[in-house]
Amino acid sequence: AARSRSLFLWDDGRPMRFYLRPGLAKLRVAPLVLAGGGRLCRVQEPGAVLLAQPGEAAPDGAVSTEYVTECVERNQRLPLEPFLLRLAFTEAEDAALLQAVRGQGTVRVTGRALWMELERSGLTRHSWQAMRDRFLRHLRPRLWEPPQTEDPAQISGLFAAANREFESTESESDSSDVAELSTQDGVGRSPGETASDLKTGLEDAAFSDIQLHRQERPKSTCSSSNVVGQVVKTMEHFMEKFAVDLFTVTQAFLKNSGDVEDTSYFLQTGQRLDGYPVWSREDDLELQKGDEHVRNKLIAKFGAENVAKRVVFRES
Repeated sequence: AARSRSLFLWDDGRPMRFYLRPGLAKLRVAPLVLAGGGRLCRVQEPGAVLLAQPGEAAPDGAVSTEYVTECVERNQRLPLEPFLLRLAFTEAEDAALLQAVRGQGTVRVTGRALWMELERSGLTRHSWQAMRDRFLRHLRPRLWEPPQTEDPAQISGLFAAANREFESTESESDSSDVAELSTQDGVGRSPGETASDLKTGLEDAAFSDIQLHRQERPKSTCSSSNVVGQVVKTMEHFMEKFAVDLFTVTQAFLKNSGDVEDTSYFLQTGQRLDGYPVWSREDDLELQKGDEHVRNKLIAKFGAENVAKRVVFRES
C-alpha cells in the first residue's frame, strides 16, 4: 500500500513536530518524517517530540527513533508511550522513592497526586509518571516481598506480632482510615518472634480458620505445610493487589476474623462487605467478659453470626 502522507498529523490535522540532534540518525529519519506530513525543528521547541537513539543518553520522556520507522512500516500513526526512553534510576533515586512513599496509603501510592508532588519537589530527575511506574513495577515488589519460606515459625511469628499490635492499640470501629494503611517495613520480623509467641503452632492458629474458599473446612486435617502455603499465597495476592505490606494484611485479617472475602473488601474500601464494623480490641475485651447483656450489645452491633464467628476465631 502507498505510504500515507498524513502519517504524522495529529487528529486535528496539525503536523507533528520532531526534534532530533544533527547526526546520521537525523539524516535517516528526516525523509520519513517529512514524507508523512511531519515537521523537523532546528532546536528543541515546546510541544515538539524529542527523538533519541535507543541506548544513548537522553532526557526522561524522549522517544525512540524507532517510533518513526515503526509508524512507516505499519503505515499508521502509533501511540508514543510504548516508545518512550526511560532515564535509568540510580540507587540513590530508588532509595529516595522508597523513603518518600513510606507511610503513604494505597490510594496515594496508586494515584497521581503524590507523584506530582514529588516531581514538583525535584525528588529525582524523572517525571511523575516515570517515578510511579518505577515504584509500582520494580520497587514495591521488593519492598513488600512475602516470605520465601513456608516455615510455620516465621508466619506465626508475624501473626503473633500483629496480634500484639492489635491488642495493644485502641482500634476504632469505623475503618475509614484504611487508605492510610502504612508500609511498616520490617515490622514483626525480629528474631525473637517465633512460634512460641502463639499458644499453638500455625496449624492450630487462627489462620487455619481462614475461609480460603468460603467453604467449610474438610474433615480430614491438612498438613501444616499445606495450610501455610495457602496462607502465603493469599497474603501475597493481597499485598500485590492493594499495595500494602505483610504486616498490614495480617492486621486486616485480625480485624475481619480471618475471613478472606471480608478482608479483601476491607482493604479495598475500608468497610466490611456486610455493612457491619470491623472488630476492635475494645470489642474483644467486651466479648471476653461473658456477660449476657454485653453480648447482646455486641450482637446488635455486629450480628449474631459475626459474634459467633469471632468467638471461634479468638479461641483458635
